[in-house]
Amino acid sequence: MPKTIERIPLLPASPGAARQLSVHRYGARGARPKAYLHASLHADEIPAMLVLHHLIRLLDEADRAGRIKGEIVVVPVANPIGAAQVVNATLVGRYESAGGGNFNRNWPDLFAGLADRVRGSLTDDATRNVAAIRQALLAGLDDLAAATELASLRLALARLAVDADIVLDCHCDSEALLHLFLISAHWPSGRDLSDEIGSRATLLSDDSGGRAFDETFSTPWTKLAAVFPNKPIPAACLSATVEYRGQADVGDEWAEPDAAALFRFLQRRGVVAGDPGPLPKPQCEATRLDACDVVRTAAAGVLAYKQPVGAVVSAGTVIAELVDPMADDPRAARTPIRTATDGLVLSRRPDRLVRPGDSIAKVVGTKPLASRQGYLLED
Repeated sequence: MPKTIERIPLLPASPGAARQLSVHRYGARGARPKAYLHASLHADEIPAMLVLHHLIRLLDEADRAGRIKGEIVVVPVANPIGAAQVVNATLVGRYESAGGGNFNRNWPDLFAGLADRVRGSLTDDATRNVAAIRQALLAGLDDLAAATELASLRLALARLAVDADIVLDCHCDSEALLHLFLISAHWPSGRDLSDEIGSRATLLSDDSGGRAFDETFSTPWTKLAAVFPNKPIPAACLSATVEYRGQADVGDEWAEPDAAALFRFLQRRGVVAGDPGPLPKPQCEATRLDACDVVRTAAAGVLAYKQPVGAVVSAGTVIAELVDPMADDPRAARTPIRTATDGLVLSRRPDRLVRPGDSIAKVVGTKPLASRQGYLLED
C-alpha cells in the first residue's frame, strides 16, 4: 500500500485557532511489526523534528521501492500547541500555557481497568493474548472523550501509538549527549536500539513516576503480566524516549546520520526490508535511572560550570560553583555544587541564572542513590 498523509484536527482552544497533526503512514494498516515515531512532544526541543524530516525521506524512498514490510506511523511535529507558544520572541514549549502542565507528564493511565477487560480473553497462547490486549487497549481509548485542546492532542497521539510493537518518543535535553530511556523489561532486548543510535547512556526504570508518554505504552504490559502470572504476556511494546543531544544541536550533520540509524533499526526489527549491516559497537551499558544523580542548587545565583558534558567524574567532584553576584565580598561569593556519584556528566542546564532547587546537571552512575526514590524525572 503506498504512503498516505493524514490530517487529524485538534479541538480548537479559541475561535479561529484550529490546529492539526500531520501523520505520515506507510504500509498496510494492521501489518506487523508496527512502528510509531513522533518528534518534539516538548515543542521547544527541536532536534528530533529534523531527524524525522530525514527519516521520512528515507522511508519515502523505501516505500517507492516496495520495501515497507510492516506498518509505520510518523508524526514529525507531535505538539503544534506548544510550537505556537512564543512569549517575547522565545519559544516555550515544555509546559502548556493554559495550565495543562508538562506536555510529557500525566498521560492517560491505560492500565486502569485493563485487567478486567481482558480477564476472560487470556489463553495459554502468547500471540493470541497480545492481540486481545491490544484490542482492549484500543477499546479503552475509544471510551475516552477530549474536552480540551490538550486532551484532544493526547488522545489523538495515543490512538496512533497504542497498538504498536515499537514506540519511539523523540526528544532532546538541554545540553547533553545522546541518550535513551527504557523500562527494565526491555533490556537487554532493546540493546539493538541503544547500540544503533549510539546512545551514550541508556537509563532503565520500572516506573519513573510521571506517567510519561513512553511508559504509557510499555508499562501496561508488565503490570498486566504481574496480575496474571500464569498467562504468557510478553512486554509487547518496545516504547522508548530518545534524547537527541541538546536544544542547540540542530543541524543536518547530526540529524541525517541519526535518521539513518533509525532506519537501520527498523530494518533490524523487520519493519523495512534490507540489510542494515553489522550492529555498531556499544557506546554504553544500561544503568538504572535511580543511579543517575540529578544535581540541584540549594540557592539562587549564577552558575560557573567546572565540568563539561562528557566528563567522567567521581563522587564529590565539583560540577559547578554557584556565584552570589550580590555578595559584599567576592571571595565569599562562591558555593561548590558537587555530585553524589561516580559517573558520566550526561547533561547540563544551558541557562546560568538559577533558583533554589533547579536541576543543573545529570551524572550517570552505576549504584542506586538513596536520594532517588519515587518520582525520578525532572520537571
